[in-house]
Amino acid sequence: MKTVNIHQAKTHLSRLLEQVAEGEDVVIAKSGKPVARLIPFKPARKPRVPGSMKGKIWISEDFDAPLPPEMARAFGMDE
Repeated sequence: MKTVNIHQAKTHLSRLLEQVAEGEDVVIAKSGKPVARLIPFKPARKPRVPGSMKGKIWISEDFDAPLPPEMARAFGMDE
């Protein structure tokens, strides 16, 4: 993480933005104390649409049925 003072940030803003676009974080300090951080922009995730996976995912009818004894033992469960 790179740290620059306010004067350097003003003078070299374009260069700093290029570095941020390449993935580097930049801290801007005033009198040696951090006051801001430039970080790469991450686009917002697409909103989830309820029901968009309908028909693509299914759960077996016996999903929550007890496990066979040998499998239960393998998971350290009582039969």
